Amino acid sequence: MGTLVFLAIPAAVLGAISLYLWQRLVRDTAAPGWRRRLAGFGLLAGVPLVLVALAAGSPLPGWLAWPGFLWLGIMFYLLVALLLVELPVLAVRLAQRRRDPDPDPARRLLLRRGAAITAGVAAAGISGFGVWRAYAPPEVRRLQVPLARLDRRADGLRVAVIADLHVSPMFGSRQVERVVDLVNALDADLVTVVGDLVSTEVGEVARSAAPLRAMRSRYGTFFVTGNHEYYHGYEEWLAAADELGLRVLRNQRVEVAHRGGVIDLAGVNDREGSRYDDPPDYAAALGDRDPSRPVLLLAHQPVQAHRAAEFGVDLQLSGHTHGGQLYPFDYLVRLDQPAVSGLAEIDGTLVYVTNGAGFWGPPMRVGADPEVTLIELRAG
Repeated sequence: MGTLVFLAIPAAVLGAISLYLWQRLVRDTAAPGWRRRLAGFGLLAGVPLVLVALAAGSPLPGWLAWPGFLWLGIMFYLLVALLLVELPVLAVRLAQRRRDPDPDPARRLLLRRGAAITAGVAAAGISGFGVWRAYAPPEVRRLQVPLARLDRRADGLRVAVIADLHVSPMFGSRQVERVVDLVNALDADLVTVVGDLVSTEVGEVARSAAPLRAMRSRYGTFFVTGNHEYYHGYEEWLAAADELGLRVLRNQRVEVAHRGGVIDLAGVNDREGSRYDDPPDYAAALGDRDPSRPVLLLAHQPVQAHRAAEFGVDLQLSGHTHGGQLYPFDYLVRLDQPAVSGLAEIDGTLVYVTNGAGFWGPPMRVGADPEVTLIELRAG
């Protein structure tokens, strides 16, 4: 019953979008007959594929989950493309009616078919590009971030940032190994994994996540929970993270000494943990510390910076947004998060939001390439 309730809204939205796509791509372009019925059936058949993928999630074998999530991405770009061509098509129709109040039906059909073909080609091209980018090697983004309280002896401390791997049957050991190789090549002092390591239960992808054991850094690899850890058995994943060599910061803080300079490294649980009796506790992680030292906070969602700023956090590292993953979806992400990608300032606290190295849902990335980031902390 819970699953049915969860799927009710997506089913209604997908049904409405599919009906619109059917009207523009099938009804408006094909003559009545078996071909139109077959095309309509094929278009609507994608809805249960998407719902099955959403209901079962990534525990489905990759070859079963992939088609549903792929069609979800294609639907999104078909919708965007058709909406973009609606205005010019409407303008042409109005211009034709001014010249000819009784326009030729063949001309109207040609215009509709041209719009449908244009939208279809655009959606197919963008979707193909998005799949290629999703599975391409992550980019390495490098930046320097000055911290006023950083001891000059710790100047140059290098922190690798990873988020949103979403290890699953669709993003497996080969992709994880590639990320690990990229991180190891950076020779970072610290490695931080800021949530959403997985998109399924431990038993489904334990082997795929195993390459993380090979990740190297001078002072260790630290991990905080993301929302997806809570969706898929966070207690089991916390135990698995320890086996993978990831030190979990559960509302905790540790000291990191670098060449005589010391910084505080803290981590808080994702805010989704509040629904699982495991909420973020900023006072436990950030309270009662030496105010002369800078503090680096790991928090999965950028919006958590509002609370972090109350404790004087110098720099927060976050993920969660995927940089929007599918442009122009990032504009919707901005309704929930104060920052989507890159370095920002929130309530006086610097926040770096990584695009993440994996993907969730549609196996696509458009306008938000996967990335691994190396931040070099600079004094002053």
